[in-house]
Amino acid sequence: MVPESYAINRCPDQTELSIYKENGYENLPTIYAITPTYARPEQKAELTRLSHVFMLVPNLYWIIVEDADEKTSLVENLLARAGLTFRSTKLHVKTPAAYVTPKTEPYWVQPRGVKQRNAGLSWLRSYTDPEERSIVYFMDDDNTYSVDLFTEMSKTQPGRVSVWPVGLVGTLLVERPILNAKKTEVIGFNSVWSPERPFPIDMAAFAVSKDLLFQHPEARFSYNAQLGYQETELLKNLVTPRELQPLATESEDVLVWHTRTQKPVLTGEDGLKKKGERSDEGLEV
Repeated sequence: MVPESYAINRCPDQTELSIYKENGYENLPTIYAITPTYARPEQKAELTRLSHVFMLVPNLYWIIVEDADEKTSLVENLLARAGLTFRSTKLHVKTPAAYVTPKTEPYWVQPRGVKQRNAGLSWLRSYTDPEERSIVYFMDDDNTYSVDLFTEMSKTQPGRVSVWPVGLVGTLLVERPILNAKKTEVIGFNSVWSPERPFPIDMAAFAVSKDLLFQHPEARFSYNAQLGYQETELLKNLVTPRELQPLATESEDVLVWHTRTQKPVLTGEDGLKKKGERSDEGLEV
């Protein structure tokens, strides 16, 4: 699996420099956003929404990892159209058949994105500078992100994992860290789904200072982890819950939501296919 882009620290041109300075990004760390993605009718819509975030936040670098045997033109075209070719790396790795959720079962019965997130971590450890001050975020393609989240995330201190609330997740309106009286330390979480987990938080709820990933090369995701424990599988090798750094106005701001686009009803399309026709003939939807 050979990465297609190595332009990690490409020097911005004068126009880009002025944009960085005007928006206060000049001294911000690079945020490497790892996004697993897979082919489905709503994939392009999800990735298009995500690409607009990258266009608005100049210190984001996109590691997009397709669940596929080979790269697809859909992802390549989307990155080119958004002007993100030099701020992205495209990888692909197929989920083993044994871990693919059957269509007749709920999506959550098997962990998703394990090999894809690990591929992103491997790329970071192989092709980026261990001394670079930067941050790693697992940015799934079915969430909604405020650009303010990335300003907050940029405050992640070296050697730390930062955390914040996530809206519309875990059967709650919001999951959030519970802080001590001084608002400086995480002492618990308000999770109601498997609250016994060491880290009962969503994948969208934390970011990792990249130096930790080099200090702990064993930190990765695993198919052997208990259902709902992927976050814990990674974080248990990096920090303790009490070492987490609370962000987002002392965990009072909700800046990311687990929205998930509703799966489209395509009964009309199915009818066309039976007649050997398609509504998207010659189009990329």
